[in-house]
Amino acid sequence: MNGATFPIFVAAGEALTDMIAEAGQQHWRSQVGGSTWNVARVMARLGVPSAFAGAVSRDVFGDQLWDASVAAGLDVRFVQREARSPLLAIVYRTDPPSYFFVGDDSADLHFDAARLPDGWRAHCKWVHFGGISLAREPLAGKLVALAASLKADGVRISYDPNFRALMDQRYDATLQRMTALADVIKVSDEDLAGLFRTSELESAFATLRSYNPGASYLYTRGAQGASLHIGADSWHAAAPRIALVDSVGAGDASIAALAWSLLHQPQRVPADHLRFAVAAGAAACQSAGAAPPSLEAIAALM
Repeated sequence: MNGATFPIFVAAGEALTDMIAEAGQQHWRSQVGGSTWNVARVMARLGVPSAFAGAVSRDVFGDQLWDASVAAGLDVRFVQREARSPLLAIVYRTDPPSYFFVGDDSADLHFDAARLPDGWRAHCKWVHFGGISLAREPLAGKLVALAASLKADGVRISYDPNFRALMDQRYDATLQRMTALADVIKVSDEDLAGLFRTSELESAFATLRSYNPGASYLYTRGAQGASLHIGADSWHAAAPRIALVDSVGAGDASIAALAWSLLHQPQRVPADHLRFAVAAGAAACQSAGAAPPSLEAIAALM
């Protein structure tokens, strides 16, 4: 991507390394990841000039994330390198998923929006936020301020809280603020249970929607499909039948695909936007790791 061009889609937040235990925790396998970084990669795979805006370390872990960003076709002018420790997700058990994060004063926290390329905002049409980046200060405050500034400029905002255990009561204010700022919110049944600390999911969803009644909400339920809610109207789509390989990154693919559909096929009826998003989430499950699906793979499942 040359200096005269800018991405129209940016995902701002965290890129990290999953350290996954294997063979009874005798061996560890590293895997690049991060929910907002994944969303940027999906958009790039769908042919959209895209960038991930965030900071990574200057060590072997940061090098892997940088190389994977280049391979994905992301505009790496938006990736900042910091001489700080990497952000790691220690996945010590996969069934059920059990993990914790290691990242005290790590590189991601030192992201600086003021250092992004001059002029990028004039070309950007959509910015995505979410993940643990919004639960880690001082990064969270920087990202909320960036979202508010972009919203004031008329840029479309999407938000996927992507619940993790560190999002306790201290996250409640951020949840309300980011929901209020976003045009499109993606949330799963697991997110609602964790964010609202309840098993009453419909009540939790109603509360979330009360924070921004004018937004569009993509509500995913795994194998049960998903629904799209706009004002008083809602649409449901069943999940395509597939041979499940790995569900990691399915939610990231679904919100990216919804953004792609809204940007590139605005004439579609809401039910078709939803079907596209659900097909993308299913397509992501057909490959190991958070592998971004292609337009062809999504179309095949529609």
